[in-house]
Amino acid sequence: MVTAARRRWIAHLDMDAFYASCELQRYPQLHGLPVVIGGGRRHQPRAGDDGQLQFSRLQGYTGRGVITTATYPARALGVNSGMGLMKAALRAPQAVLLPVDFDLYRTYSRRFKAAVAEIAPVIEDRGIDEIYIDLTDLPGAQDTLGHDPHGGVRALAQEIKNNVRQATGLSCSIGVTPNKLLSKIASELDKPDGLTLLAPGDLADRIWPLPVGRINGIGPKSAARLQALGIHTIAELAGVARETLVQRFGRSYGAWLHDAAHGIDDRPLVTHSEPVSVSRETTFERDLHARRDRTELSSVFTQLARQVALDLQRKGYEGRTVGIKLRFDDFKTVTRDLTLEHPTADADAVRHAAGLCLKRVDLTRRIRLLGVRVGNLRRAA
Repeated sequence: MVTAARRRWIAHLDMDAFYASCELQRYPQLHGLPVVIGGGRRHQPRAGDDGQLQFSRLQGYTGRGVITTATYPARALGVNSGMGLMKAALRAPQAVLLPVDFDLYRTYSRRFKAAVAEIAPVIEDRGIDEIYIDLTDLPGAQDTLGHDPHGGVRALAQEIKNNVRQATGLSCSIGVTPNKLLSKIASELDKPDGLTLLAPGDLADRIWPLPVGRINGIGPKSAARLQALGIHTIAELAGVARETLVQRFGRSYGAWLHDAAHGIDDRPLVTHSEPVSVSRETTFERDLHARRDRTELSSVFTQLARQVALDLQRKGYEGRTVGIKLRFDDFKTVTRDLTLEHPTADADAVRHAAGLCLKRVDLTRRIRLLGVRVGNLRRAA
């Protein structure tokens, strides 16, 4: 008796406009409106005289803040993540501006990942809003449904989407293909709330027409080099001989480019990894001076140390190396670190060690960014 070959199915799940969507759960009155996330504490909604919340707008924004994410109505107006808020204010002055709230986003992140794990426990965590999921050995993944030869795995992916929405109220987009590389691309093809399933035979129609930059691993510099060679699409990259790519880009990266263009990727899911360090940092809306803005700087510094300590405690780690990061108004970045005799996850100890690091830095220039890090981690007793 001949049985059908077992097909590998890897899903990439990406939450839709994650930070903005979390905020819409908190402020449902903003549904359907252009909303931008990236403001500071001064953009926190405030209750008006009538008791209704009043929201800040992009109009008249001054500062150097950057958009973290935006709702889809805001994106339709030409504002996207990574864009400066002052530039965005020119394109969408009436868009609502909200401050970033990472505590809220981490809460929703834990919820959606737990919802996925109820159905598919083999997960590779890729960040606060995306994961890879191995569907291969789940019951029904190899089934056909009606005239759909891949109906079983499609139904599983839809079940995951439904469970995420039920647990969080949020939508996600899922790409399902035989490997991680293709699934990462597929999850972007039908956003928002998409479900895209691609078999090897779909490569030419759905993947090859895309620009080479859509392959995760081809950054702006590599894309520019490829374009200078007349290679703009993944199809054009797939048409270049492996030997040519190796000559142009080196043995390892050239061979990878060839394989990636042909949808070849046998990487397994990494279901467990130990963190190297835990850090928190903030970019100020205006440059701060160490002496004239000492009170504000000290408060932020203490808060960063406290947040790092809480992150360590929540994850069950402690560390021996405490470090700081500063970026000045001339964009020069400096770091300093200190190795302790004993590992710690105590906020006061982290703050004290970070303060000792700070004393080793020339603070005559204004400070643009401040960060605190704890590394050299081990599991807490």
